[in-house]
Amino acid sequence: MSDGTLFKPDKDFTKDVDKQIPEAQEIAKTNLTGAIDKLLALEKQARQVRYSRPISLRLLGFWLRFCPLCKDAGYCPLLNEQVVALSEKTWPAQTGDDEMVQVAMGFLDETPNMDAKMSLIETLRNVTEGKIFVEVERARVTRILSEIKKSQGDIVAAADILCELQVETFGSMARKEKTEFILEQVALCIARGDWTQAKILSRKINTRYFARKPKKTPEEIEKQKKEEEERERQRKPDEPPPEKEGDVSELKLRYYEQQIILANHENEYLEVCKYYRQVLDTESVEESPNYLRATLQRIIYYVVLSPYDNEQSDLLHRIKADSRNSLVSVEAQLIKLFTTDELMRWPMVAEQFGPHLCSTDVFDAQPCQSMDDKPYRRWQDFRKRVIEHNIRVIAKYYTRIETDRLTELLDLNQAETEKYISDLVTSKTIYARIDRPARIVSFAKPRDADDVLNEWSGNMQSLLGLLERIDHLITKEEMMARILPSKSGRAKAH
Repeated sequence: MSDGTLFKPDKDFTKDVDKQIPEAQEIAKTNLTGAIDKLLALEKQARQVRYSRPISLRLLGFWLRFCPLCKDAGYCPLLNEQVVALSEKTWPAQTGDDEMVQVAMGFLDETPNMDAKMSLIETLRNVTEGKIFVEVERARVTRILSEIKKSQGDIVAAADILCELQVETFGSMARKEKTEFILEQVALCIARGDWTQAKILSRKINTRYFARKPKKTPEEIEKQKKEEEERERQRKPDEPPPEKEGDVSELKLRYYEQQIILANHENEYLEVCKYYRQVLDTESVEESPNYLRATLQRIIYYVVLSPYDNEQSDLLHRIKADSRNSLVSVEAQLIKLFTTDELMRWPMVAEQFGPHLCSTDVFDAQPCQSMDDKPYRRWQDFRKRVIEHNIRVIAKYYTRIETDRLTELLDLNQAETEKYISDLVTSKTIYARIDRPARIVSFAKPRDADDVLNEWSGNMQSLLGLLERIDHLITKEEMMARILPSKSGRAKAH
């Protein structure tokens, strides 16, 4: 049933559009405002009929001509006015607004000066604000504005402008473009020193997107091609084409480069090592010998810099088992020392590995005037890891040791020795007690009565088991001895 609303019959304005556009273009050469009014009158007539989507698309073809007319005549303010006016029209579908914004965005690179460009950008941002169907266009315009601010040296403004976008919620934006937006947001936050915001933004990227796809067989490729062709045939005309899978290795490297910067800022060495392992698992890195060698070096550097725990120990041994370590012979020797239960004296390590390690950008044996001297701090942490390794080795082979002998083995003074032992005890890496008056360090854990009784009971069970087996073997020998003489007697009788 009808709801009582009256509509004028549908009408095709194609002929009117084809006739009046050339006329408007001629008028625009001398009177741009008159040309626009002429087209606006036709647009008003078309808008008064009952709409359908095909009519909307045909109408769009002529009212978008306003923008080129304004641009060609050099009336940038008038162009902005027409964009605002067109955005306020009530159309039956959102096609009008997004197409209008896309056409207007095409004029950004053709503006006569920066002021005109900034004015058009602000106009487009205003007319797209709060409209879901043009959220992608608004994001792209905002990115252009942010790049302009960045080129002008205003990093804070560029970051504020771009970070206001919540692109992860944009359903119409391709996943690759979303990732590029977020990476740019993180880069701007790092540039202005907002580490907390950078870390929050980086968590919006799902790392499964960077996972390497297994190579497909020719049969699988042919099957996938047929499926894509079938989906393309079934796709509706107004439905956007599906996003195609592409190479995301460049985005993956950019992402993990930013994660390494963030983790290095917090001195999270184990996390840095994990990120470099993800970089190593990239096809472009594996195909570049120099890049591969540099990545392997940094994996070893940061795993030995990490504080000792079960995870670090497991990762250390897995990295040692990598056959590609032959490409970095010096680092392979270093990781071998850390996985062997033997002392490695710091003077020897500094003399043997120091020149090579300090030739990289990771370590520096000489402090500089910078307030944030990361390379020198990493060199000090490397020395600390060598000393901690030596203490763990000593704790494994000694139950008690004199302080003088311990300081000699560690190449430290008494105060430093006590400090390092205390740190390891606090982190529950080893058990130790220092008797200062007796100048003795004990690494043996004290046992209560239950532990002693359980150990005694276990030893007694083991002893009784051995005695039982001995008794069994003696009985067996006696039986064999009684049997053998009878056999020899029977042999003589025969």
